[in-house]
Amino acid sequence: MPAAAAPPSPAETLDETTNLLCQLLPASLSINCFPGRWQVLRSKLATLKSLLSELSYSTHWSENQLLLTLLPNLLSTLRRIQTLCDRCTDSTYTAGKLLMQSDLDMAAGWLSKQLHDLDLLLRSGVLRQSNAIVLSQPAPGSAKEDLSLFVRDLFTRLQIGGVEFKRKALESLIQLLVEDEKAATLVAKEGNIGYLINLFDVHTHREQSVSAISILACASDQSRKTVFEEGGLGPLLRIVESGSLQLKEKASMAVEAITADPDNAWAISAYGGVPILLDVCRCGSLTAQSHAIGAIRNVASVEDIRASLGEEAAVPVIVGLLVSGSAAAKEKAANCIAILASSSEYFRSMIIQEKGLQKLLLLLHQSSNPDTIEHVLRAIHSLSSSDSVCRLLSTSSMFISQISGFIKQGNFTLQQISVSILASLSISDGNKRAIAGCMGSLVKLMEFAKPAGLQDSAVKSLISLLTIKPNRKEFVKDEKNMMRLVQMLDPTNESVPKKYPVAIVYSLTTGGSNGCRKRLVDAGAHETLRQPSQKHVLPDMEGLNKKISNPRQERSLVLG
Repeated sequence: MPAAAAPPSPAETLDETTNLLCQLLPASLSINCFPGRWQVLRSKLATLKSLLSELSYSTHWSENQLLLTLLPNLLSTLRRIQTLCDRCTDSTYTAGKLLMQSDLDMAAGWLSKQLHDLDLLLRSGVLRQSNAIVLSQPAPGSAKEDLSLFVRDLFTRLQIGGVEFKRKALESLIQLLVEDEKAATLVAKEGNIGYLINLFDVHTHREQSVSAISILACASDQSRKTVFEEGGLGPLLRIVESGSLQLKEKASMAVEAITADPDNAWAISAYGGVPILLDVCRCGSLTAQSHAIGAIRNVASVEDIRASLGEEAAVPVIVGLLVSGSAAAKEKAANCIAILASSSEYFRSMIIQEKGLQKLLLLLHQSSNPDTIEHVLRAIHSLSSSDSVCRLLSTSSMFISQISGFIKQGNFTLQQISVSILASLSISDGNKRAIAGCMGSLVKLMEFAKPAGLQDSAVKSLISLLTIKPNRKEFVKDEKNMMRLVQMLDPTNESVPKKYPVAIVYSLTTGGSNGCRKRLVDAGAHETLRQPSQKHVLPDMEGLNKKISNPRQERSLVLG
């Protein structure tokens, strides 16, 4: 048998295409039927001539494998157009007009697609590079120009190539994003992210395209913004709703990242995302649950979405995650509950009804993560505006001991929240004695003017503890406490309003303890209060001086 003829080379195919095009353009001018359709075709043929000319001047065009498919397809389309041209100029051709119109429209459509692909390939710049068959992936830290070219080449192959080209391009894109954290911003700028999102609908490329979009959504502010602006949130939510387990996890991660931007939060409701995310919280994998509750947490501050959360019975689901979720999900659920509890009495009642307080207290006891503890305390603080919650907390020795510990040893944020809670409680004398060790920390917190309300809470909590005699004795025995108190009374110290240390002095002298009076005098509080510059602080400054001198004279203080 004779050997099969070798396929034409890219150069031969380009020559044949160019020659056929040069014949078609003048021939089409003599066609009188369907003038509108032939005018459209002539315009596209003229554009093709320009693109082929540009292609021939690209030094390494023949090395690009995409052209091995694109050029033969173009030649096939031109041959079809030549056949139509011959039929339209043949007076003996008797086929119906509707059939001819359809054939012309189909040819114009094919040509438009191929023109788009050829233009995309030329604009990518890869045809001007040597070894343009496959560009090597730039190493992390490579020049921006090299990385830009590689990204454009990837998206060119992704949009023009067949199944295998697309698969390999997606593999390379994911590898680039994983290995080079800074590449995401450039990919968002240089790549066609909208096309990547459209690949969600192609089963063959769904997993890879979702992976790539998930990485982009989580990588940087710019890439996340691009994914959202290109319409990524809706398709991602569809994947969360009906995708495989692995795809649900990746898509929910991307949704959480996108909703972290407050400007994007409203769109969750527009795409019907609340019930989808709640379904994942109910029965998704631990990973998917964590990202789904994270997304709900991100959007819970939007009033319209809170209304949707109420309509969808979200509170039982969110409260349930405090017990059944992963560590990350528990933290985000606590944060979400804090947001909802601070928003309205309706949500506070729902959370209390679902035993949310008890579950928060359990999580507070179990967790050692400062962030989780912060969110739990914020949630409890919001719930404590309810009288029933306040009464329950006031009788919980374990909880009171815990917040006392945070006041003594926690970070500043935990101290602030714990003091705010303690100031709202009415605790027993036994519990007051048990947490006397936090009095020194309360004095320190009186020195902080910010955040607003901290000094008030610290003073109120300290006055409450000083209502019992053992605590007053313990307070004045601590030289550091007395030194700080006198410093606050100093008229040159303007960081602390004088009503606060004066209130503590009143509390210490209540009950007529000679020991407390003597220590206040020894520490210099008496002399400080006698200074003329202090007379404007309270109208009865003289009475306070007498009280320090005479423990039998008692009076109560009401903070203004």
